[in-house]
Amino acid sequence: MKKAVCIISGGMDSALSAKIAENQGYGIIAVHFNYGQRTQTKELSCFRQVASSVGAVKNYEIDLPFFEHIGASALTDKSIEVPTDGIEEGVPVTYVPFRNGIFLSIAAAIAEKYEAEALFIGVVEEDSSGYPDCRESYILQMQKAINLGTKDETSLEIKMPLVALKKSEIVQKSLELGVPLEHTWSCYKEEEKACGVCDSCRLRLKGFEEAGSIDPLPYKK
Repeated sequence: MKKAVCIISGGMDSALSAKIAENQGYGIIAVHFNYGQRTQTKELSCFRQVASSVGAVKNYEIDLPFFEHIGASALTDKSIEVPTDGIEEGVPVTYVPFRNGIFLSIAAAIAEKYEAEALFIGVVEEDSSGYPDCRESYILQMQKAINLGTKDETSLEIKMPLVALKKSEIVQKSLELGVPLEHTWSCYKEEEKACGVCDSCRLRLKGFEEAGSIDPLPYKK
């Protein structure tokens, strides 16, 4: 069976990306990162549910505590408030420096070990939070670098099946494919009930509204 490494955060986007990989016939090696994010415990729980739902043949739960050491993001430094007014412009304070670059590098090492053909990541460029490491042009350059820096017989394709989709389209596709959205988490701030007002919650709720569906998650607001 052909194999793919899927980076699964526990969020809706990566859950759909993994489901697409499963539907394309890949045996899935699921990778999750604990990097000191505020909702780390909830995201890990969701990762395990999602990985199980796509029949992952192997799970990796990787700790990256250095993100807390460097700070510089509201997700990993609790002295920086998570914005809740929905009007932040430019690169937001929830951006974690070069996070996807580091995630992709580690996932590529795992992919090389298993001789995987593909690496799936659920980045979204069109309707995301303005993170520079979610751009399609950047991911394609990472693919080139990874293939230059691995064995000659390694030929890894980084697949971004959601990159040009809007959140409403992601919701619709997830519902069509039976993604367990009740076991995904998007909130930046809370682990029991989603806050409903951070940028990620706003994007998710807007996506469900535009898709004409109701989010199964509990919200404070």
